[in-house]
Amino acid sequence: MDYDVIILGAGAAGLMCAAHCGGRVLVVDHARKAGEKIRISGGGRCNFTNTGTEPANFLSANPHFAKSALKRYTPWDFVSLVSEHGIAWHEKTLGQLFCDDSARQIVSLLTGMVEEAGGTLALDTRIEGVTAQDGDGDGAFAVTLNRDTRPWTVRAPRLVVATGGKSIPKMGATGLAYDIARQFGHAIVETHPGLVPFTFPPETFSALAGLSLPVRATAGGTSFEEALLFTHRGLSGPAILQVSSYWTPGAEIEIDLLPGLDPLERLRAARQQAGRRAITTVLAEMMPARLAQAVPSLIAPDLDLGGNLADHNDASLGALCERLTHWRVKPTGTEGYRTAEVTLGGVDTAGLSSKTMESTLRPGLHFIGECVDVTGWLGGYNFQWAWASAMACATAIRAAQQA
Repeated sequence: MDYDVIILGAGAAGLMCAAHCGGRVLVVDHARKAGEKIRISGGGRCNFTNTGTEPANFLSANPHFAKSALKRYTPWDFVSLVSEHGIAWHEKTLGQLFCDDSARQIVSLLTGMVEEAGGTLALDTRIEGVTAQDGDGDGAFAVTLNRDTRPWTVRAPRLVVATGGKSIPKMGATGLAYDIARQFGHAIVETHPGLVPFTFPPETFSALAGLSLPVRATAGGTSFEEALLFTHRGLSGPAILQVSSYWTPGAEIEIDLLPGLDPLERLRAARQQAGRRAITTVLAEMMPARLAQAVPSLIAPDLDLGGNLADHNDASLGALCERLTHWRVKPTGTEGYRTAEVTLGGVDTAGLSSKTMESTLRPGLHFIGECVDVTGWLGGYNFQWAWASAMACATAIRAAQQA
């Protein structure tokens, strides 16, 4: 065999696995540099994990699948690794941990560990095909590679697929992992863009573009209380990205524009104290003024909000508050894989071992990271899945080599 392990993909999961699996390891990636998605993540500071990571933070056809890997490699295990290598970090909010300096530090950490382990990086290299060499005794895998139109083939008894999903195709994302999985008989849970902005008809929110405020957004029965951002194309911001993973095309999303407030009580009090003021003037004390001015046309176009506050009885104000706290809108779609942070769905976990990430259909074949049907929330959860699934795979491979 040319190598003990061939890993396809030099992203978070692939590098983490290569650094820990032992033996002669080759890591292949079409990009010119390793860890490019790590480099751009978290605004360039890499939200590398979340201290609140639990299986409930992940979407999968089998919600139990991620439990084993996540339990055996925790956020604090990765924090220890980062700290041991002198990388300063901080918690931004909601358990989200970032590098103080640059995401490049995480890339350097991982590539340095691969180098120390004796691994080889084959970058700027295309993967042209994978075949099983059943006649070689160990059931080896042969991978045909190509660089500068010069093809060659490498072999190993173990193949780890860590090529990610379809998100951000401008960085070279493809469905290669799914093609390889199908080739070896695996089912694919239908894929969709996840953690992605919603789109609406042109000009719907153009007057509010750039405006952000805290909201509680709900889709598919799941709610998140974070920031919403109005854009020229539609709605974005953490709260929207989160619920996009639970949204189904054609469905409405519900938004509470005043979470934690009792707007009816505030409006009643204002009516008693200064009833000659306009409703939008009072609303501007509870939300951004630009949004308050847009309420009559955008949030409650079916209500007559003219006149002074004193002109509106409790029923009228109650109807307005219902719109403000249960604003229902129907996106036309999402911005798709172009801006999606992750891919929902992927290699069906029914064909994988939750302890080793190895195929139950083809010994020696492993799938880790985003290509698997395990998708985390926004906030460092997907990186933690990359680390945990990679370590589950690497630990199993190392144990097999030592047996």
